Amino acid sequence: MPLHKGSEKPDERPLSVNPFFGEANPVGGMTQAPPKHRLPDTPLPPMTAYQLVHDELMLDGNSRLNLATFVTTWMEPQAGVLMAECRDKNMIDKDEYPRTAELERRCVAMLADLWNAPDPSAVVGCSTTGSSEACMLAGMALKRRWSKRNPSATARPNLIMGVNVQVCWEKFCNFWEVEARLVPMEGDRFHLDPQAADELCDENTIGVVGILGSTFDGSYEPIADLCAALDALQERTGLDIPVHVDGASGGMVAPFLDEDLVWDFRLPRVASINTSGHKYGLVYPGVGWALWRDKEALPEELVFRVNYLGGDMPTFALNFSRPGAQVVAQYYTFLRLGREGYRAVQQTTRDVARGIADRVEALGDFRLLTRGDELPVFAFTTAPGVESYDVFDVSRRMREKGWLVPAYTFPPNREDLSVLRVVCRNGFSADLADLFVEDLTRLLPELRRQPHPLTRDKGAATGFHH
Repeated sequence: MPLHKGSEKPDERPLSVNPFFGEANPVGGMTQAPPKHRLPDTPLPPMTAYQLVHDELMLDGNSRLNLATFVTTWMEPQAGVLMAECRDKNMIDKDEYPRTAELERRCVAMLADLWNAPDPSAVVGCSTTGSSEACMLAGMALKRRWSKRNPSATARPNLIMGVNVQVCWEKFCNFWEVEARLVPMEGDRFHLDPQAADELCDENTIGVVGILGSTFDGSYEPIADLCAALDALQERTGLDIPVHVDGASGGMVAPFLDEDLVWDFRLPRVASINTSGHKYGLVYPGVGWALWRDKEALPEELVFRVNYLGGDMPTFALNFSRPGAQVVAQYYTFLRLGREGYRAVQQTTRDVARGIADRVEALGDFRLLTRGDELPVFAFTTAPGVESYDVFDVSRRMREKGWLVPAYTFPPNREDLSVLRVVCRNGFSADLADLFVEDLTRLLPELRRQPHPLTRDKGAATGFHH
């Protein structure tokens, strides 16, 4: 250690060569790791605490190479600045942060217009932490409307949906004691069949859920055909069953790329719609949106009013306190892109997905289930005759290259089908797509030389994210 000038005693001050990794101070240094399962006895300097957490997070996967998630992994720097400026604002405090509340109201109005509400001014809606919360709220409204129509009912209510629904709908049915009536997959039909849904309906059905963009394969469910089947059901039986559209992903794709597709409030039977602002709404997590056609679709008794924040504030959400930053980022993105900007971004993303799908198919080892021409998502499995490896081997080997590609089995009645799925998002460029296909191509010769697929539990998904 260095000596004090004119002294033979070592300098006892901490080393300054590297103020973090070389520090000898027992409070701020790295001579021993801090406890992981109890609070440390003493504080750490902020830079030391930051570096510890930062270094540990380096072992996470690279979000930009995560082809499992639908969640936005890239935004412009200006959006990040706005979010940082708003991270201390509580979205529930509408009296204290009236401009943030106004931006939320404008976003709801913009979505009502985007989704072709006959009277956008009549639409009621709110932001949520994501589509899962939005779906819970929509399900609650469906159940309460059914209860009001059937005040003397003693039977358990039920909800009709395809077996391909996101897990949040199964949670809703469990939490709110609703029977989940699931339409199974059949053959090459991987989502809801309108006629099968019709046959499951009865006087205790609170609604039918249609998915605009299945997480299993990226395909749209036929919402217009579903509504037509329920219209015919009402003519035959008098049962008037509303439809909720889970547009978690497709609700921000179809309006820009599939304008002629009728799936939204143009269909009178559609009572409510949700979407994820943090998916193809192009905002970092977490923000979702839930909209109802009118006040009749959202019973007033589900809306609570509080005055202890200042003013008389209505609130309809499962969460109370949550950040306003994501709502502000959503409004920024709506302003920044507009319809033409969203159309350009989503079209580019779809073009990238379709291009990769075509190139994967051209390799000869795989069979496409979808091609990325609805959601910019495609699913594929190994081609007939490929016996030396399976989709789980591909997922594992691609992960070695940094790519996170989920492999999973389909639900009933297609548990026999195991697939890989690629989700393309804004920021996944044509250049990255080239690198993905090149890495997949390079590993195939080694996979083909395997004697058989590696042993594993094929019922367990690999990195399956919604």
